[in-house]
Amino acid sequence: MAKCAVCGKGVHFGNNVSHSHRRSNHIWKPNIKSVRVKVDGGTKKMYVCTSCLKSGKVARA
Repeated sequence: MAKCAVCGKGVHFGNNVSHSHRRSNHIWKPNIKSVRVKVDGGTKKMYVCTSCLKSGKVARA
C-alpha cells in the first residue's frame, strides 16, 4: 500500500460492527494520488494524499 510522502498517511484497520454487534474486518484506505512535484528545480513523481494537495503543502509541476 502507498503512503503519503508528505504527511505519512496510510491504511487504517478496524471492525465493521452490525446492528446485532457481529464484527467483520474492515480497511480504510486514504485517497492517495500519484502526482508530479517540483523538487530541487526538477520534477519528481510522488504519492500524495488529496488533503495535502488541497491544503497546498505540495507544489505541483
